Amino acid sequence: MNGVVPAVRPDLPSITTSLPGPRARAIIERDHRVLSPSFTRPYPLVAARGSGAMVEDADGNRFLDLNAGIAVVAAGHCHPRIVQAIREQAEKLIHMSGTDFYYENMVELGERLAALAPGQSPKRVYFGNSGAEAVEAAMKMARYHTGRDKFIAFLGGFHGRTLGALSLTGSKAVQRKGFGPLVPGVFHAPYAYCYRCAYGRQPETCAVECVKHIEETLLASIVPAEEVAAIVLEPVQGEGGCIVPPPKFFDELRRLAAKHGILLVADEVQSGMGRTGRMWASDHFDFVPDILAVAKGIAGGMPLSATIARAELMQWGPGAHASTFGGNPVSVSAALATIELLEQELVDNAARIGAQMLERLREWPRRFDFVGDVRGLGLMIGVEFVRDRDRRERAPQLRDRLVQLAFERGLLTLGAGLNTLRLSPPLVITRDQAGFAVDTLEECLTILQREM
Repeated sequence: MNGVVPAVRPDLPSITTSLPGPRARAIIERDHRVLSPSFTRPYPLVAARGSGAMVEDADGNRFLDLNAGIAVVAAGHCHPRIVQAIREQAEKLIHMSGTDFYYENMVELGERLAALAPGQSPKRVYFGNSGAEAVEAAMKMARYHTGRDKFIAFLGGFHGRTLGALSLTGSKAVQRKGFGPLVPGVFHAPYAYCYRCAYGRQPETCAVECVKHIEETLLASIVPAEEVAAIVLEPVQGEGGCIVPPPKFFDELRRLAAKHGILLVADEVQSGMGRTGRMWASDHFDFVPDILAVAKGIAGGMPLSATIARAELMQWGPGAHASTFGGNPVSVSAALATIELLEQELVDNAARIGAQMLERLREWPRRFDFVGDVRGLGLMIGVEFVRDRDRRERAPQLRDRLVQLAFERGLLTLGAGLNTLRLSPPLVITRDQAGFAVDTLEECLTILQREM
């Protein structure tokens, strides 16, 4: 057994069996017989229960979750106030379908989200179930409002796996392989970031050049500007490697969009709901999108998404777009409780703990030759792994090895992009837990250094 942590504190990891343990192995064998092989499982965690930032597996091993259920449980696993909101609502009304009828808490959540969204103009809200649905709604709305049918998205971007959202996605070839033809009329551009100019060399120059590529190459040579409905982007790329663009990128995009009457769609499915230390990643850049796609952290782990748009854009008529379960009253109640927690304490905690973690993590490139760029906002952090001192040869195998070493020591992490370690813990993570996580990751890096 590797990396056993003594069972001292319930808010820290404790590994008492081999991984996976006997119960977990049995469940994994059953899973492999019946569930889709398309799921990606980087290590054999069989989750049984969770509380705050901690997850317990089927054999009683305890892990510190630095994934937040893939950035979903912003307020932590099973937060008592969210559980209470779900329980109380489930005793009154579980489903009625806001597509065909009215209920008050859906209106209340719409009001809260419209008030929280970037910008001062009146907003309207459409509810779905997932991030991909929020993006699909944004695409349909952009086409409906503009009468145009083309889109520009970015390399490294991830927007979902339904055919429309997948057409925008430019993250990994395996996500698109075998599913063509996709929705036509989507064009991709570099995302404000050149890998070889990373690590603080010329970020603003890269940002300007990326937008210039859209204007002087895509719009001039490939797709007429008057046919482009929207530019779709993540204000901070998640799956692409936690890429944080400079403010100049948003200034240039605003200028370009205004010049050609193109809408700007911000996909904040991963970066929103306090993840970056502000309610929206867009807030860091004074970026006001025309349409905002929200999901993941919105409802404490319940399925819910929202597409929020300037009121004059959401003028489609009855039947143009709808969802049977979108805005389900139980999910809505969980979302209202989540927003209250975010506003009261969790957004500030994300900013504070994230800054403390980044302060230590930014020492890693000096201490470990194979750590390249360290970047992030709040609790949306990426650490790149490289092979040479010039930081230019990516090392996905080293990243994957670190993920395994961390799991063996009770940390749940995931990769992003080709060679980035992604840290996105629940926003309830404490200073002690964050310190333990960084200490343990440094232990893993030291092991990697010895192995190399």
